[in-house]
Amino acid sequence: MAHHKSAKKRIRQTERRTAVNRSRTSRIRTFLKTVETAIAGGDKAQAAEALKAAEPELMRGVQAGVMHKNTASRRVSRLFARIKSL
Repeated sequence: MAHHKSAKKRIRQTERRTAVNRSRTSRIRTFLKTVETAIAGGDKAQAAEALKAAEPELMRGVQAGVMHKNTASRRVSRLFARIKSL
C-alpha cells in the first residue's frame, strides 16, 4: 500500500487510465468482430463497409497508445486481403 501522497495520486491516475484503455481495447475488438462476422457470412460489401468503420478506430487506438502502429496496420492489411479474396 502506498504511503506517500504522490504514490497515492499515481495509483488513482493508473486506475483511471486503465479503465479508459480497457474500454478502448474493447471497442476495437467489437469493431473487428463485426468485420470477422461479415467475412464469415461471405458478404463482401458488408465486410468492406465494416472494415471502413473499423480502420479509423484501430488508428485511434494507436494514437492513444493502446496498440502498436505496426500491429494495427498488419491487422487492417490482413483483413483487406481476406475481404478481397471473398
